[in-house]
Amino acid sequence: MSNFANLVVDESTVILAIETSCDETAAAVVMGGNDVLSSVVSTQIDLHAQYGGVVPEIAGRAHLDLLNPVIAQAIRESGIDERRINAVAATHGPGLIGALLIGVSAAKALALTWEVPYIGVNHLEAHLYAGLLEDPTLEMPLVVLLVSGGHTMLIEMRGHGQYKLLGRTIDDAAGEAFDKVARFLGLGYPGGPAIDAIARTGDPRAISFPRAMMHDGLDFSFSGLKTSVINYVRNNPAANTADVAACFQEAVVDVLVSKSRKAADLIGAKGLVLGGGVAANSLLRERFMEMCESEGRRGLLPSRAMCTDNAAMIGSAAWYRWRSDGPTTLDSGAFPNLRLPLLDSTWARGKN
Repeated sequence: MSNFANLVVDESTVILAIETSCDETAAAVVMGGNDVLSSVVSTQIDLHAQYGGVVPEIAGRAHLDLLNPVIAQAIRESGIDERRINAVAATHGPGLIGALLIGVSAAKALALTWEVPYIGVNHLEAHLYAGLLEDPTLEMPLVVLLVSGGHTMLIEMRGHGQYKLLGRTIDDAAGEAFDKVARFLGLGYPGGPAIDAIARTGDPRAISFPRAMMHDGLDFSFSGLKTSVINYVRNNPAANTADVAACFQEAVVDVLVSKSRKAADLIGAKGLVLGGGVAANSLLRERFMEMCESEGRRGLLPSRAMCTDNAAMIGSAAWYRWRSDGPTTLDSGAFPNLRLPLLDSTWARGKN
């Protein structure tokens, strides 16, 4: 391959990005880190719904079948000739190892074929950039509330690539709690959208569920809330499911918004950003923006399409990483337990 050390990364740089960390097969073409020329996502929800969660083997086989057509569609919809692509990026962690390897291998193969750089992207870091796709001019420092099925974290974003962990869940992630409660209530998979939908017809004041660690630092705990919901329904079998869902959702959102406010006060944040799959939740989006307005801080919500796993956010994060660190070597692998690179040692980056 050519030596890429002298390549200039600027507003005209075009990156083809690939995302296969879990159960979404996605590709996007992004220019200059923020201009999304195309974004294609092929969801596997129907394949996994009957099992109540993601089955890694099924996800891997689906990625193999879907990835090439998805990439071709992303290039076609972008209107960019493949010879105009300057680099190929892929999520290299965290995620399901089999799923990650499919995307990484495809990205490396394309990079070799086109003789362009390959850039490995941290999936968690990419979620931080999903909101900034809406407005890359947002002034830092920022507090980013990252809420998904696998992660619930409060991150201080001091600059591009400069992150400090402010708080995280000590047990279940918020999205995981949504899925588990939805499964118990018989609402199906994925649980977040199911609870969001039925909660609209329920009374959020009907049941008083606990807000664990509400006034105790910036860490989160949702396992006790999940258990409280299960115990309540078992003791009250005639309970209205919509009320239970609404009250559960209210408890989760209360804690998430309250701790986001505390984090912003702590660091003197210029603004707050929401990210991750749970960021699509209607109540969370509403309360989050209300809190930002009441505090006089700018709030930024990613579009719902950018909340769930997608490749546009991978392309954005790749542009910033390439500009600061250069390309990723082709002997670099996939890292299922990859952590967010932090400025301090409270939650250091790990690859195992």
